[in-house]
Amino acid sequence: MIRLTDQPFEPGALLSEFARGREETGAVATFTGLARAEQGATAILELEAYPGFTESEIGKIADQARERFGLHDLLILHRVGKIGPGEPIVFVATAAGHRRAAFEACDFLMDYLKSRAPFWKKEHGPGGQRWIEPTAQDHIDRERWD
Repeated sequence: MIRLTDQPFEPGALLSEFARGREETGAVATFTGLARAEQGATAILELEAYPGFTESEIGKIADQARERFGLHDLLILHRVGKIGPGEPIVFVATAAGHRRAAFEACDFLMDYLKSRAPFWKKEHGPGGQRWIEPTAQDHIDRERWD
């Protein structure tokens, strides 16, 4: 499942719901990304997306992850709108028969979300606002999966 939301979420509750009733799953791996204050330079992180299109594009990489890692299931929940420092931005959960596949699939999905997913990010702080682009390291991390 892939969802965008402009509402805060609780990662622990998402994990509990995702893991419930999985009698044949041997591993669930998760990642929770938090907004950073950047030493006071960022008061608000703002994310924009195109509803429908963004979920569709993320769905394509999710399908690749399911096939590549033999996943039983996955969940991607991503915030949009204005997010304060310390608030969760993204939650990714993967379920697989074994831990390595669950860990690697979670990492694979996050590398895509960080570098290629159709989100537009802007930081607001005391110095004004600025658009954020993926870093060179973000692209290197993603390229290792090619």
